[in-house]
Amino acid sequence: MTDTEIPEDHPRYASLVTRHRIEAGVERGITSKQGLIAQGRGEAFDYLLGERTLPSADVAARAAAAHLLAADHPVISVNGNVAALVPDEVVALAAAVDADLEVNLFNRTPERMEAIADHLHAHGAREVKGLTGDGEIPGLEHARGTVDADGIEAADVVVVPLEDGDRAEALASIGKTEIVIDLNPGSRSPRTADVPIIDNVARAVPNMTTHARELADASPEDLQAIIESFDPEATLADAERAIREGGFSGED
Repeated sequence: MTDTEIPEDHPRYASLVTRHRIEAGVERGITSKQGLIAQGRGEAFDYLLGERTLPSADVAARAAAAHLLAADHPVISVNGNVAALVPDEVVALAAAVDADLEVNLFNRTPERMEAIADHLHAHGAREVKGLTGDGEIPGLEHARGTVDADGIEAADVVVVPLEDGDRAEALASIGKTEIVIDLNPGSRSPRTADVPIIDNVARAVPNMTTHARELADASPEDLQAIIESFDPEATLADAERAIREGGFSGED
């Protein structure tokens, strides 16, 4: 079944499309089998959030856009799930904020790296970093510490969607401004981030792009005001409150 074969009036349409894209990503060698498990975990939290973008997540997306527009060298990190779920969207976001795209994987193989880079190119990316692997993130012995020297290693602002906590902490320890997209407000990744966006990546990435386009002509002072007014702790608390109060739709 393809995206177009899933009836749009199905009550679980968005969820079924997401599952299909992850499954297709595994078949193409883009997404690892572990990515299927990670997707299921995220979907559970999205269900509890009511499968909607909270107002606090929208505020976070706007702050993220301001950070990216104000950055000297922004980079968007792309793993297998991100490539499978939102390839067009990350390419559009990178174009809107003049950011680099860089492939970074836990299960890093030359074949997967190239497959994801080719996939992003097919969706309009002009340049994709990550394959050179001539830089590193100190403190990570695993292959996720391998990055491009002129990419994530040199970045001042990094978007890390669907990221593991130890890598998020390692990036923070070397002074990177981190924008994390995660559906679990209790995870280490968003709690480490300068800007935690507690939202589904399929909603968060295009939302960031919309805000970036709206702020394209903003002055440096206006961007800085948005950045300074953002409260990450309030964002996390609001998402946790929404989960505890039960925002789920109740549809099977």
